[in-house]
Amino acid sequence: MECFAAKATRNTITLIPVTSSGLETWLKRRSVSDRGWVTTHDFTGKAGTVLMLPGKDGMPSEALIGVGDDASMKTPWVWGGFSTKLPVGRYQIGGTLKAGVAEAAALGWALGAYHFSRYAKKSGGIRGLVMPKGVNKPQIINQAKAIYLTRDLINTPASDMGPAELASAARALAKEFKAKFKTITGAALLKQNYPMIHTVGRASVREPRLIDMAWGKPGAPKVTLVGKGVCFDSGGLDIKPASAMLTMKKDMGGSAQVLGLAQLIMGANLPVRLRVLIPAVENSIDGNAFRPLDVLSTRNGMTVEVGNTDAEGRLVLGDAITEAVSEKPELLIDFATLTGAARVAVGTEIAAYFTDDEALSKDIEKASSATQDPCWRLPLHAGYRRMLESKVADISSTGSGPFGGATTAALFLKEFVGTETSWVHFDIMAWNQSTRPGRPEGGEAMGVMTMFEVIKKRFS
Repeated sequence: MECFAAKATRNTITLIPVTSSGLETWLKRRSVSDRGWVTTHDFTGKAGTVLMLPGKDGMPSEALIGVGDDASMKTPWVWGGFSTKLPVGRYQIGGTLKAGVAEAAALGWALGAYHFSRYAKKSGGIRGLVMPKGVNKPQIINQAKAIYLTRDLINTPASDMGPAELASAARALAKEFKAKFKTITGAALLKQNYPMIHTVGRASVREPRLIDMAWGKPGAPKVTLVGKGVCFDSGGLDIKPASAMLTMKKDMGGSAQVLGLAQLIMGANLPVRLRVLIPAVENSIDGNAFRPLDVLSTRNGMTVEVGNTDAEGRLVLGDAITEAVSEKPELLIDFATLTGAARVAVGTEIAAYFTDDEALSKDIEKASSATQDPCWRLPLHAGYRRMLESKVADISSTGSGPFGGATTAALFLKEFVGTETSWVHFDIMAWNQSTRPGRPEGGEAMGVMTMFEVIKKRFS
C-alpha cells in the first residue's frame, strides 16, 4: 500500500506523539527555541492537531502530533487524520509505543489515507509512514485492504456496479483465496427456487443473481455471511423521491460489508468454513415490476404479501437466509442497508444490530469496544410480530404502522432464520455523511471489524 514507506531515509520526518497532559513535560526537555515555537503556534496536544518543528537548516525534521490522551492513542481514529494533514513526505513515529498503540497508529494511518480514485486521481503526493516496530504488517495490510474493498464497492456508481459487476468483484476475491464460486442468474433463480430474488430484480435489464462463495475446510466450524446486494434502489413502483435516490448506489452496502469481512477472514486464514451469499439485484421499474399487495412465494414455502416495493431488501435476503440456514451454520451474520428507522434510532455513525442470542450479543459488545467500531443492539421484540400479520398471506413484508420499523424488518428476517441458528442482523448506514479522521465521506465499513474480532475469538 502506497501509504506505507519501506524504510526510513535521511529526509524522513520523525513524528512525536504528545498528549494534552504530557505536552508540558515534553517541552521541559526541549530547547528554548522549540518551546517558543510551540507557544507561538498555540499547540496544545489536542487530538488530531499537527505542528512541524524546524530543524537546524530550517527544514522540518520532526513534527508534533496531538493524540489527546492515553486512551485515544489506542484507537485508530485519532491517527486517521495525520495521513492527510501532514505535508507530503516520509514519516516515522519516534519513541517506544505502548502495547496496542503501534497497531492503531498503522491502521489509522492507512484508513485516513484512503481515496476513491477510480474516476479522479488523488492530487498531490504521498505521505508514507514507516511501519512502526512490533507491528504485524501482514495483519495491518489485510485489515486495510478489507476496509478499502468495502469502501470502493460502495463508492462505485451503479452504472459500473450492477449485479454482474458485483459478482465479478466477488469472483476476484474468491480467486485470490482459491475459494469456490458460483452464481445463479436470471430465470435459473426460479428453476432453483429463489423466487423473491428473481421477483425483485426482474424489472431491470441487468439480470438478478445469487452470488455464492465457499472457502475453508469442510469439517471446520461453519460461518455464513449474507449481504444485501441491491445495486440501485429506485423504490420500484413505490418510487423514491429524487433526493432519496442520491445515495442509492450504496444500497448494496451489505454485500460490500460481507466481502470485506470475507477478505479479513480468508486473509487471516481463520479456521472456519466460510460461506458468503449475496442476492444481487437492481430494484427498477418496468411493465413486469412487482406491485404493492402482490403475494410472493418464497424459498422456505411461506407466502409474503408485499407491503411496499421500496422494502425490497428484506425480500431478497429472505431467500438467501433460507439457503444459509439449510447448512446449519454455527454462526449466521447478515448485513443490510435495510431501514431508515435504524438511522433514526442510532444515527448514521453506529451499526445497529439485532440478535436473540445473549452470549453473541455480549461478544459483539466487547468486540465493538475493543475495535472502536461502534455497534448498538436494538430490541428484537417478539410482541411486534403481530404488526407483520397479513389477511391474505402468511406474513406481510412491512409493519402495519409507522413505528418500530427496524424491529419489524428484523422480525421479518427472523422468520427465515428459525430458532436453531445463532444469528445476528446488522442494519447499517454504510456511508459517512461527512469526513472524520480515518473515515472519509462516502462508503464505509460498519460492524466489519467487530464481527471479525468475534469470529476470531470464537473459532480460533
